[in-house]
Amino acid sequence: MIDGTAGVSGRRDADEALLDDPAALAEADPGGMLRHTASAGAQVRESAALAAEANLAVLADDGRPRAVVIAGIGTAGRTGDVLATVAGPRCPVPVIAHRSAGVPGWVGAADVVIAVSASGRSPEALGAAEAAHRRGARLVAVGAPDSQLQSIAEQARAPFIPVPRRAPARASLWALTVPVLLAARSLGLVKVNEADLAETAARLDADADRCRSAAESFVNPAKSLALGLAGSIPIVWGSSPLATVAARRFGDTLSANARYPVVTGALGEAGRGRVGLLDGVFGGLAEGERDIFADPAEDDGEGTRLRLVLLRDGGLNAEDDTDEPLAVEERRADAVQTLAERRGVRCDVVTAEGGSALERLASLIAVPDFASIYLALAHGLDPMAVPAITEMKELSNQ
Repeated sequence: MIDGTAGVSGRRDADEALLDDPAALAEADPGGMLRHTASAGAQVRESAALAAEANLAVLADDGRPRAVVIAGIGTAGRTGDVLATVAGPRCPVPVIAHRSAGVPGWVGAADVVIAVSASGRSPEALGAAEAAHRRGARLVAVGAPDSQLQSIAEQARAPFIPVPRRAPARASLWALTVPVLLAARSLGLVKVNEADLAETAARLDADADRCRSAAESFVNPAKSLALGLAGSIPIVWGSSPLATVAARRFGDTLSANARYPVVTGALGEAGRGRVGLLDGVFGGLAEGERDIFADPAEDDGEGTRLRLVLLRDGGLNAEDDTDEPLAVEERRADAVQTLAERRGVRCDVVTAEGGSALERLASLIAVPDFASIYLALAHGLDPMAVPAITEMKELSNQ
């Protein structure tokens, strides 16, 4: 009989004291996920340099494409969402994140396919690269050096940007994203200049310093956010398209690192139905029955509550040509905060900062990335090693 809990370890209740013990944190994080996450700024600079050596300028030789497909799964697939939101509604061609093997049936010689894989061997990216080559589409490949993906790119005589591998792939978001953005810039689809990249890297460095393991919980925004989420059912909503990408990224890391179930999405979509969660058995109904004099330490597990995390993006300019007026997004965000307060649902707010779309996105991703790791460590979980992922791959490949 197979033990269904093999490799599963940790504790149900978060150990808050551990987060303020740097030595204990280092011991609980043998794979160095905190260190890998702190390298985000360095990843931006490194990938920009590697992309500059890949001669992406040749992409412009055949003019503007009909569409751009970013093919990949997981974190690699998320790079397509980043490109679409940074390019914005003024992007002259469709930008499509494709998370299945191969490419859409309509892809042909008029299109560009960007195949992304941290390992350089994901079936989705490999299948897309091969299909793009067969159909005569322009191809760009981003992934681990000396990989299958690089071999396909060389056969197709396509640009390849080598990204030094960090395990797991979710620790490589910025290393994978920057080459995708620079390839799109070569095609004239997005405005990302060297100053934007430098400021984004500096922002990520600064947030890594604020979220370092030696910084105590009361001054460390990531530790504070992790402790607020402990024992809850998180709901993460983004107030704008850019903030929604960050919200979905937080959902990815909360699930993979901390093994927490999480609801994510756009605040506009939530207003069409999911905001009703605030009224439900884990929201307003539960909060209305809470004994304000009860000791939280004696919670028997039946008192699980929602915890709302709202990622707010005030925008760069109220006059920008966006999908929706900034004032509408801001009023909606204010409204959901008021709703949460009225129902007793606690709410954490992360507000975007920065002078470019890319830097603002980084400011919404950095602290939540660290928070997901601290939450895992507080529960005695190794954020790098996820037994269920390994077991699923073994079962699928039998």
